[in-house]
Amino acid sequence: MANPYETLGVSKNASAEDIKAAYRRLAKESHPDKNSGDKAAEAKFKEINAAYEILSDEKKRKNYDQFGSAEGPMGGGFSRGGGGFDFSGGGGFSGFEDLFGGIFGDTGGFADMFGGRSQRKRTVQGNDINLNLTLSFVESCLGVTKTVTFSRFEKCSDCGGTGAKGGSAFAQCPHCNGTGRIKQQSRLGSFGVIENVVPCSACNATGRIVRDKCASCGGKGAIKHTVDFDVNVPAGIHDGQTLNISGEGDAPVGQAEGLSGNLLINIKVIQHPLLMRDEFDLHLELPISFTQALLGDKVQIPVIEGTTILNIPAGTQSGTVFRLRGKGVKKLRGIGSGDLIVSVVVELPKNLDKKQIEQIKALNESISRQEYFKKRAYKEKMDRL
Repeated sequence: MANPYETLGVSKNASAEDIKAAYRRLAKESHPDKNSGDKAAEAKFKEINAAYEILSDEKKRKNYDQFGSAEGPMGGGFSRGGGGFDFSGGGGFSGFEDLFGGIFGDTGGFADMFGGRSQRKRTVQGNDINLNLTLSFVESCLGVTKTVTFSRFEKCSDCGGTGAKGGSAFAQCPHCNGTGRIKQQSRLGSFGVIENVVPCSACNATGRIVRDKCASCGGKGAIKHTVDFDVNVPAGIHDGQTLNISGEGDAPVGQAEGLSGNLLINIKVIQHPLLMRDEFDLHLELPISFTQALLGDKVQIPVIEGTTILNIPAGTQSGTVFRLRGKGVKKLRGIGSGDLIVSVVVELPKNLDKKQIEQIKALNESISRQEYFKKRAYKEKMDRL
């Protein structure tokens, strides 16, 4: 992924407040509400959210700074971070061993040379399943349970996932003689030829092969099923976020003891026609007439659940901001809710007729110049130039 510091335009020493401010500014610029149909802006918005998700989380940020990945030393390979090897293990070379284990297999070679692990069983995992889920604006704010329908591989009940008839019709693998591992020679520069013990690919390191296939699954150990799954979407989820539901993906094919993959739910949120989201705050631009601003009024405004009434005091100026505490979005994995921030825009009438213009002129003449505080202060400053 892109460098989150570069994405938000902050230094590695930036404070949490600096990161938050940068995120808010960039998110507003590229928000889908302001860039309807702009795919580049949409991609940028998702990249900004991904960067902020890392840098706003103390643990993820620390992992990224040290290993180049928010998930830690195993999450980002060796792409960045200036390190990631752990030399503090029992043998003293666990990181070194893991590095060459990825090249030569799980055991042998360098592991044997440095007294590392001599046997390590490989865990097989089924495929992840990706689904898209569209939510209304209200559903994303309040949380919702949605049922999704999809197909996945599930362990065959007749053979227990082994692929063998009755779960026991096996024979010894002739390639590894039932050990599940074979020797392999590899050349590594000046080290010469290294002999390594690697998993047997013929039997998937099980040491046995299927003699008679299970009739139900055809020897795969898994059968495709259509399932209805209830997804509990938490309140406050953002557009572009992904829910990772562990173990609800495909079962591993041909591996009775393997782990199922994950179900990845990609969230798409339908925009609200009036409200714009900024993290957990909501923003509303409220146009009012000049008479409402002068005389005051009670105006109906939208909130997450329906509407409410906002009191506009007499003499309200254009640009006045009202903050309704707790009327924003429920905080994801947090306590409380954001605010609803209403910005007033006073709209002046156009195309007045002659009579209306004369009435306004008469009204203007009747108003004391002392009432225009900003105008008077401006004129005083101009006179001193």
